[in-house]
Amino acid sequence: MQKAILRVGGMTCPSCLTTIQTALSKQNGVDEVNVLFNAGKVKALFDEKATDAQSLASIVSELGYSVEKVTVKEQN
Repeated sequence: MQKAILRVGGMTCPSCLTTIQTALSKQNGVDEVNVLFNAGKVKALFDEKATDAQSLASIVSELGYSVEKVTVKEQN
């Protein structure tokens, strides 16, 4: 498992949080999504055999938000 941390711009309301969380949660291989609205961050725990951080960032971008930075960390 890996954790993607996305710095996201354009989240202006709690509805944005729900939109991003719902879209990422539906993706194959995504185990957990945590959207930190006030911090402008999205954290997603995912199976690297099923998806990758860039794919998750693309989904967020397609929703109309800007992804300013993507960090990936290994999880135990």
